[in-house]
Amino acid sequence: MNPLALTIFLLSLATGTTITLASHHWLLAWIGLEINTLAIIPIMTKIPHPRAVEAATKYFLTQATASALVLFSSLINAWQVGEWNISALTNLPMNVLSIALMMKLGLAPLHFWMPEVLQGISLSTGLILSTWQKIAPMALLLQISHLVNLNLLTIMGLTSILVGGWGGIAQTQLRKIIAFSSIGHLGWMIIIMKYSPQLTLFNFLLYILMTASMFISLMVISATKMSEISTSWSKAPALTATTVLILLSLAGLPPLTGFAPKLLIILELVKQNSTLLATMIMLASLLSLFFYLRLAYIVTLTLPPNTPNSLAPWRTPTKSLPLTAIMNTLALILLPLTPTLINLM
Repeated sequence: MNPLALTIFLLSLATGTTITLASHHWLLAWIGLEINTLAIIPIMTKIPHPRAVEAATKYFLTQATASALVLFSSLINAWQVGEWNISALTNLPMNVLSIALMMKLGLAPLHFWMPEVLQGISLSTGLILSTWQKIAPMALLLQISHLVNLNLLTIMGLTSILVGGWGGIAQTQLRKIIAFSSIGHLGWMIIIMKYSPQLTLFNFLLYILMTASMFISLMVISATKMSEISTSWSKAPALTATTVLILLSLAGLPPLTGFAPKLLIILELVKQNSTLLATMIMLASLLSLFFYLRLAYIVTLTLPPNTPNSLAPWRTPTKSLPLTAIMNTLALILLPLTPTLINLM
């Protein structure tokens, strides 16, 4: 793709998200979401492959449906209330609006587009789709979190955690695994949103950090399948070791960064007398833990027959990117800084 065109599309992405974040008016928020959607579609199809075109079409249809629901429900709400303010919502439009925003995020049972779209695009575009594209809908949900129906959030959150774990077990494509991982993480965020929006924001920031570092590591290794990641020891031993730890961090194992949000969410649910719900999501997260551990096992404890038994000078040279090192380090050792980060919020 022409660098000038790519720059324009990336600036449009940033502009759309900024408009949504800065708006107090539903129409402006909708315009920001639309700019976001329209800017990423050409980025998805920068490699003219039938799968990329199919992924872009699926993404466009899903996001257009969700945007239409946002516009329709905010219009009905403005008709009932007499104002377009984001925090002024009545029951029925608010339910439709929150479901539309969850559809944009890819929460189950409205998640069917996400694994397919992520599988059809490149790793760099997948990074944008899994992190940046979720900022605007999540910001809108956080702004209306005190109004959203608690039962709706609980059902969507629990379903997402189950689907995120169950769907990832049978996958061999890394992008699909990350997509189901994303669905599971979003379920954890949504389930606590009504009780503690601050905790949802903290979880969302750590999710963006860990997912971005995972994508960047895979881009450096050039791996999109399990069979490719299993031979990455010979390409970049140090990076492969940190990639394994990032997988375990995404799984939420102590003492890594991903353990902090899960621990705090469980504690908050217990404080709110939702012990049964806390138990259910802990048991459901064991499903996702299985495929994270399977990936870690494949990378570290299996030796494929085509791995060259050679010394360091014969290894394939890889680019040493400072950004990769910084992101991977943050994705692994932020657990001791958790109280400080929460206080800063």
